[in-house]
Amino acid sequence: MPLPFLRPFTLAAALCTATALAQTPGQAAPDFALTDTAGKAVKLSDYRGKYVVLEWTNPDCPFVRNQYNKRSMQAQQKRWTGQDVVWVTINSTNRIHPEFKTPAAMASWMKAQEGAPAVLTVDGESAVARTYGVKTTPEMYVIDPAGKVVYAGAIDDGRSARHDPIAAHNFVQAALTQVKAGQPVAQPSSAPYGCSLKY
Repeated sequence: MPLPFLRPFTLAAALCTATALAQTPGQAAPDFALTDTAGKAVKLSDYRGKYVVLEWTNPDCPFVRNQYNKRSMQAQQKRWTGQDVVWVTINSTNRIHPEFKTPAAMASWMKAQEGAPAVLTVDGESAVARTYGVKTTPEMYVIDPAGKVVYAGAIDDGRSARHDPIAAHNFVQAALTQVKAGQPVAQPSSAPYGCSLKY
């Protein structure tokens, strides 16, 4: 029987339990509720029945900029949203940090990048990042229609802020290609790399 999404955690509970859940492929992805940059309330559980990608981002991070400057992240967003995958981009930089971006600033930045996530949101309290135990930007999760994590970790195997992400092996692309073809994910996790998330 498919595992449902978990009900939204309180932050205290998330700090104690979420890392083991979210970072282990095969476990249920913790639900969360945020507001997108257009002011619409969104919950992860809204997308039950679909594949979901969670992309943690920070426009000030050189590793993120490398992905966007070379058009790799946008290409993945457009490819998979075109195949009914819900791509959710989250900036969890804490609002007390100098790199914090308001929803309007994030929307403007994403428009300038010609990005195409289905959902763009700001997690200004860093609560969702804490729930998932996110350590870096970019950091990626793929969630299946049953609400289970099937991939967690790095976007690709380039592991630098200067590599060519188009030429790198993209773990998210591989995971989605495999699961949508009814195959197990060959590499369900990898060590994330990038800038430290600004809690």
